[in-house]
Parts: sequence; C-alpha cells; structure tokens
Amino acid sequence: MKHSAIIIFDGQCNLCNDSVNFIIQRDKQALFSFTPLQTDCARSLMDKYKIKTLDADTIVLIKDEKVYLRAEAVFEIIKDLDGAWSLLRIFRFLPTALNDFFYKLVAKNRYKIFGRTPHCMLPSEDTCSRFLVDGV
Repeated sequence: MKHSAIIIFDGQCNLCNDSVNFIIQRDKQALFSFTPLQTDCARSLMDKYKIKTLDADTIVLIKDEKVYLRAEAVFEIIKDLDGAWSLLRIFRFLPTALNDFFYKLVAKNRYKIFGRTPHCMLPSEDTCSRFLVDGV
C-alpha cells in the first residue's frame, strides 16, 4: 500500500494523540497514515527524507515526497480535512517565523496543559490499518 501522506507525531503526547483522532474523524477519504515518533518506522522515514534532528514537539507531514514541519505541516493537513477547517489556512499567509512561534509556544507547553501518556496510543480496530509501525 502506497502512503502518500504520512504524519509523524509524538505518541506520548495527549495533545498529539487527540490531534490524530481529530484528523481521522475528519479525513473521510483516509488520505493520512500515522506513525509515532518513537517507532522504527518514523526513524526510517526520517532517514529516507533526510530529516536531521527532530524534537518530540515537531509534527512532520510527508506528502507526495515533500516534507512539511511544524505550522506548515498543520496548514497542509487541514487543507485536506472535511468541513470548514481549511479556512484556517488563511493564517498560512503570515510569516513562517510567526506561525512557528505560536506553534512552538503550544508545543513547548503541551505536556503541562494536556498531559503525557507513558506509552504510544493504540489505534482502534477500525483505524489500525492507518498506522505504520514496522515499515512503510
């Protein structure tokens, strides 16, 4: 199975896990696949796409062989979600540094605000096929 849009996320972050569930609910065409940052699959993808260092607070989208990080990844993801979420892309026209500033502000405080789970999320039976863990 070819995965044209893969999201690498912090599997121990409650905000990140909730975001993955949010995306799944609004991705009726099942465009996105997911892999926690803590997996061999994520490390393999990072090697393949030459993503040097990746902090646990950085979301990564690999879509059509292109890598998107932080706020840019968020904007690219919401573009493909069902509903009016794509309207939030208007903020994409702000300078990248400003968007990433707000992204990093939330990311830096995500464990304090949303908490942390000691293990990566376990997908439901319905969504299991959308999670990559052992390979791509």
